[in-house]
Amino acid sequence: MTVTSIPPDVVRELVAALGADVVVTDPDILGSHAADQARFCPAGTASVLVRPRSTSQVSVALQIAARHGVPVVPQGARTGLSGGANAVDGCVLLSLMRMDQILRIDVGEQIAVVQPGVVNAELARAVAGHGLFYPPDPASWETSTIGGNVATNAGGLCCVKYGVTGDFVRALEVVLADGSVLRTGQATAKGVAGYDLTHLFVGSEGTLGVITEVTLALRPQAATPHTAAACFSDVTAACEAVNDYMAAGARPSMLELMDGPTLDVVSRLRDLGLPHGTRALLLVQSDDNGQASSDLEQFAWVCARRGAIEVLVADDPAEGELLVEARRLVGPAHEALGAEMVDDVCVPRGRLADLLRGVEQIGRDHDVLVTCAGHAGDGNMHPSVVFDATDDAMVARAQAAFGAVMQLGLDLGGTITGEHGVGSLKTAWLETELGAVGLRVHRAVKDALDPTHLLNPGKVLSASARACSASMMAPAPTDEAEARVGEGSTRT
Repeated sequence: MTVTSIPPDVVRELVAALGADVVVTDPDILGSHAADQARFCPAGTASVLVRPRSTSQVSVALQIAARHGVPVVPQGARTGLSGGANAVDGCVLLSLMRMDQILRIDVGEQIAVVQPGVVNAELARAVAGHGLFYPPDPASWETSTIGGNVATNAGGLCCVKYGVTGDFVRALEVVLADGSVLRTGQATAKGVAGYDLTHLFVGSEGTLGVITEVTLALRPQAATPHTAAACFSDVTAACEAVNDYMAAGARPSMLELMDGPTLDVVSRLRDLGLPHGTRALLLVQSDDNGQASSDLEQFAWVCARRGAIEVLVADDPAEGELLVEARRLVGPAHEALGAEMVDDVCVPRGRLADLLRGVEQIGRDHDVLVTCAGHAGDGNMHPSVVFDATDDAMVARAQAAFGAVMQLGLDLGGTITGEHGVGSLKTAWLETELGAVGLRVHRAVKDALDPTHLLNPGKVLSASARACSASMMAPAPTDEAEARVGEGSTRT
């Protein structure tokens, strides 16, 4: 059912049940909450914004919406890059930002219980005060929320050693589409009673339920990391060094790669002082207190063997941070160039060189700048298509290049998204990746938990979201793709 606006009596019912301080109808405020950071994804006009402070208020809002058949779009900080938090016409925007309390930090059990609006970095700092560590650290960690991180199964620089958000989620409180409250999982380190509903909701992007409480596993505080960097004249050699290093059994806490175009972009913002001829940079950290030095010695040996121009091992943490700063400048440097579309394909590490070479060729084929940086240690890279948004022809080429990158990722045995999610940006591409059987199972889950499809419509599975991915050359699922999925392919 398409809803373009909701009757005034529905808004009055929301106000009566939740209070005027929770329910907002100001058009300017609604407009400011209409979309996340993704480009080329449609954003509709919401009818009302609800900003609850408790699970009970979320439940009431969903009960009212379900009774009147009104779509609901859950939102966090809207830092996403796939259009997953974009409004649809006539919807209720449900912002979880006011639910921002750290409810409990249990040092003995090494867990934290938080509301979804808690900012990632604030949680990290809070648990550090207890000698504990929350590893997932997406680039937006100073602004993105735990609820949004769980909804997209976000990653970050530490994923190569510690894993993604879902690896730390033990239990959830979720409000379902009809307003009923579900608790999943256990706070204990082990628990296999029943289906794993907790991880069904992780990465579901608000399409199956609204997360209102998260129980997270923590780790003991890691040692101060040791850092090294290696410069290469050729990106293929850098990728081969990554494979050699990881195949030798290394467990770095960070292993990042920046290609030549990325280094060019960052150098416009800050002189990196790299040796002449550097066209790829590897950055590695080890936080293993017992063998960090030997880890970096092995890294230096591997890189030298693969022809590195220079390998620099930091003498102290301050120098290490200066090295890592180059990676952290990738986002700001690209923002200074104007419009950008950030992809997040993930491929097997053994295909990294093929991905980087392919991305370079895609840029040439479509006459646009395509840079590539990312988490080389786990194969999750972020090709970025840079373009002039006022040039319609360039915009079309950029969209085609973005789609070509996703196809390349699939052709290399990877996935269209390692951590940003599907949202409305990649819906048609998800169909290609999943195949017919995978789609049928996904839709059955959606139908079971949200039978009237009111939760975040147009995201992940809905055909109505294809408008923003159709121009990116997304193919329909083929018999070959369906057979591949049927044989057991899984999402990375």
